[in-house]
Amino acid sequence: MIALGLRLTFRAGRDAVVRLLITAAAVALGVGLLLTTLASVNATRAQSDRNAWLNTSFTERSGPRPGVDPVWWLTRADNIDGELIARIDVAPTGPNPPLPPGVSRLPAPGTLFASPALAELLRDRPHDELADRYPGTVVGLIGREALPSPDSLVAVVGRTPDELAHTVDARQVSHVADTPPSSCNGCVVGVNEQGMTLVLTVAATAIIVPILVLIGTATRLAATRREQRFAAMRLVGATPRQTAVLSAVESTVAAAVGAAAGFALFYLLRPWIAGFSFTTDRFYTSDLVLGTGDILAVALGVPVAAAVAARVALRRVQISPLGVTRRVTPPPPRWYRVLPLVAGLAELGYFVGRRPVTVNGQIWAYTSAFVVIMLGLVYAGPWLTMAGARAMARRTGRPAVLIAGRRLADNPKAGFRAISGLVLALFVTTAAAAIVQSMADNERNRFHRRDVADVLIVDFTHQRGPRAPQDSAPPPATALLDQVRGMPGVRGLTVLHTNPLGVPYPYADDPQLLAGLADCTQLATTSGFGECASGARVAAVPPEFDGWMPTGRLMPWPGVDVTPERLADIPMRQLVVATDGDTHHVERVRTLLATMYPGEGLPTTISERDSWGTRDLAGQERLAEVVILVSLPIAACSLAVAAAGGLADRKRPFSLLRLTGVPLGMLRRVVGLETVVPLLLGAAVATGTGFLAAHLFLRAQLGYALEAPDAGYYLVTGVGLAAALAVIASTLPLLARVTGPETARNE
Repeated sequence: MIALGLRLTFRAGRDAVVRLLITAAAVALGVGLLLTTLASVNATRAQSDRNAWLNTSFTERSGPRPGVDPVWWLTRADNIDGELIARIDVAPTGPNPPLPPGVSRLPAPGTLFASPALAELLRDRPHDELADRYPGTVVGLIGREALPSPDSLVAVVGRTPDELAHTVDARQVSHVADTPPSSCNGCVVGVNEQGMTLVLTVAATAIIVPILVLIGTATRLAATRREQRFAAMRLVGATPRQTAVLSAVESTVAAAVGAAAGFALFYLLRPWIAGFSFTTDRFYTSDLVLGTGDILAVALGVPVAAAVAARVALRRVQISPLGVTRRVTPPPPRWYRVLPLVAGLAELGYFVGRRPVTVNGQIWAYTSAFVVIMLGLVYAGPWLTMAGARAMARRTGRPAVLIAGRRLADNPKAGFRAISGLVLALFVTTAAAAIVQSMADNERNRFHRRDVADVLIVDFTHQRGPRAPQDSAPPPATALLDQVRGMPGVRGLTVLHTNPLGVPYPYADDPQLLAGLADCTQLATTSGFGECASGARVAAVPPEFDGWMPTGRLMPWPGVDVTPERLADIPMRQLVVATDGDTHHVERVRTLLATMYPGEGLPTTISERDSWGTRDLAGQERLAEVVILVSLPIAACSLAVAAAGGLADRKRPFSLLRLTGVPLGMLRRVVGLETVVPLLLGAAVATGTGFLAAHLFLRAQLGYALEAPDAGYYLVTGVGLAAALAVIASTLPLLARVTGPETARNE
C-alpha cells in the first residue's frame, strides 16, 4: 500500500502534483519560521551568557581563592551616539590574576583591549570625541567568546591599583562572574534573556498559527475529488486501514518534503536572520544553532502530525464511503462554538492582578491564552458566518445576494474556511500593534522628555561598592566650569548641590526626602528643569535631575536662605550640562567631563538614561513588524489557495447553474459575496478581539493602559484587506473556464 500511495502521490495527475507542491511549500514556510524561533531563543541565551563577565563587580561575591591574586575591577556604562559601551577598568594586585574571557592577559596601565567594533570607532572618530576617554594604546582585540554581538562595544582598560583603590564603585574580585544579566540584580550591561524568550515565544505563536491554517488549507485542495477516489477504493474492497495508509503516505510525503525544505530555508537564511536584531544587538551566525532535541522534534513531529491530520480528514470516507456521494446540508453550527473564544479571553482576564511570578509561568499563561483565543476565533467563525449570512438573506431581494446568503447559511464552515487565515492574521496584527504601541507610549510617557533629551549629566551619587552609599563630590572649581561653558554646543550648566540645611523637597509625598540646591542663575541656562521663584537666588529643587521629572505644577522652585557664594562651596550631587544636541558637540563635551572626573559615573544624556527604561522596546517593535509583515502574506496565500480550491470543488454545481441560464456575472457576484461577507464579519470580530486581548495582556503583565495604534497599523490593515479583496477578484475569471458545458458532462 505504501508503494501505491507513493504512485498516487507523484503520478495521479497535475492536481496531485500541485497539491503536493503547495502543501510542501506551506510546511516549509512553517518549519523555517519555527526553526528560526528555536534558534533565536538559543542565540538569546548565548548572548546573555556572554554578557555575564561584564558585570563582575556587581555579581562576584566569592572570597579569596588560593593561588589567585585579586583584581581591582570597575564596570561602568559609557555611550557614543546613543550606543552603549561597556567599560571595564582593571588593576591586578599580583602576578596571577583571574582573566576575563577573550584576552590572554590583563592590560597594563596606559593600555587597553577593545572589541573590534570599538577599535574601529577609536580609529575613525576624532580623539576629542572618544579616544581621549581611554588614555593609552590599544594593545589587542577582545575575542568573540567574550562579546555578546559582532557590534558589541567593549573596552578593558588598564589602571594602577592605587587609582582604583580610591574609586568608590571599584572592588577587588578573585573570580570573573558567570551570572547572566537575567539573574543579576543591578547589572548595567546585558539584556534580560527570560523577558526576550517570553516575547519570542509569543511572537512565534502568533506567526505559526496562521501558517498551520495555510497548511490545512493546502491539504484540502481538491478535497472533493480525493474523497471520491478513496470512497471508490472502499467500494471495490479496500479496507479503512488501507485507505488510511494511502492518505497518510500522501500527507507524510508532502510534510517530509516541506520539512526538509524548511531546514534548507533556515540554513540558507541564517546569515540574514543573524543580522536582524531581536535584542538590540545582532547575533553571531554561529549562535543561531539548533539542539539535537529541536531537530528531532521538528523533523519527526511534522510528518507525524501530517499523518494524524490525514487520518482525521478521512473520517467521512472511513465511516460511510457511500455518504461521500450523497451530498446533504450539514447540521448548522451551534452557539456554543463561541465558548472557547470567551474562555481564552477569560484566561487573560484572570491574570489581571494575578501575574505569574516566574517567566516560565508567564509564558505558559499568556501563550496558552492567545492560542486558545486564536483557536476560538477559528472555531466560532462558522457560527458567526452563519448568523451574518442568515441576516443578509432575510434582508435582501437580489438573486445573487439571496443565493450567496443561502449557500453560506447551508455550509458556513466552507465559507469561513477560505478566510480563516486572514482573520487570524488580522487578530495577530491588531494584538501585536496594540501591545507594542501601548508599551512604547506608556514607557516613553514615563521617561522621555524631548526638551531635555540632549542634557548631559555627571552623577556623583553611588549606591554600590565597599564604601557606598556616597552621594556627593567636592564642588567644581570655577575654572573647570568656565572650561565646560566655553565648549562648542554648550548652552548652559547647572551644579546640583547637596542639602546640608535639611530643606525638604517641597513637592514630595515623603516629608523625609531632602531637596537639592541649585543656583538660580545657573538654572536659568538649562531650560526644561523649571525656574526659581521671583527674587530667589538659590532654590530647593529635586534631589536629582532626570528626564521623567514633571514640570508645570512643580514650578517655580522656592528659594532657600543660602547665598550663591556659600552654595559654591557645598559638595555637589550632579553636574548638568545643556547642549545643542549636535552629535559631535555632545561627544566632545562628554569626553571632557569624563576626563575631568575619571573615577565617577560616566556622563550620559537624559535620552540615554531614558533608553535604559525602554531599551527592549526597539527589539519588540521590530518583532511586531515581523509578525505583521509575515502574517498578512501568509493569510493572503491561504485565501488564494482556498478560493481556487473552492472553485475547483464547486465547478459542477456552477456549471449546472450556467446551463439553466444563470448569467456568469451573477455567479461571480455570488462567489464574491460568499467570500466577502465572512471576511468582513471575521475582520470586525478579529480586530475587536485583538484590541481586547491586548488590553487584558497589558493590564495583566505590565499594568499599562491600552493605547490606540499609530497610522501604520491602519495602513497595513487597509492594505491587507485590499489585497484580500484583490485575491478574491483574481479568482473570478476562473469561473468562465471551470463552468463550461463540458464540465457538467464530464463530471
